[in-house]
Amino acid sequence: MGRAQGHKTRDKNKASLPQVPKNMKSDGYDVEYSAEFADHADLEAMARANAANQRVKRRKNK
Repeated sequence: MGRAQGHKTRDKNKASLPQVPKNMKSDGYDVEYSAEFADHADLEAMARANAANQRVKRRKNK
């Protein structure tokens, strides 16, 4: 699109804003959950997420 060829962004703050510190980032586990309100789709999604987490942990350990 030609933006990288000498064009400057209009937002002057964009270049000077710092990255988000690690302690302020969310990992997605801050959601409250009640098993008594879960339906089949919720349980299936939880099982898939747990399986994916286990695969990631196994890959990190190798």
